[in-house]
Amino acid sequence: MNNLELKQFVVDKIEDLKARDVVVLDVSEQSNICDFMVICSGTSKTHVKAIAENLVVEAKNADMQPLGVEGRESSEWVLVDLGDVVLHVMQDQTRDFYQLEKLWSEQ
Repeated sequence: MNNLELKQFVVDKIEDLKARDVVVLDVSEQSNICDFMVICSGTSKTHVKAIAENLVVEAKNADMQPLGVEGRESSEWVLVDLGDVVLHVMQDQTRDFYQLEKLWSEQ
């Protein structure tokens, strides 16, 4: 799966669980870690965790092993690293505080 297909796979899987305010950032010129960051919000800790877990399960079903998953315990901000695409699932207050979209779009 190329990076564009992987990006669409991630967006499709998070939209399956009604992720809100989905933003896709092309960071290929700014980062050597990944090509795309997908940022979305969940309505609660349970929703944030469910969105991230769904992506992990679906990735494994598609024979893609996530490189890492961080933040499951608190579920304020869960990161799922799939290599070329990194997903950030956040609660609204955490997303407002860190403003990743602004940080990465200003570089």
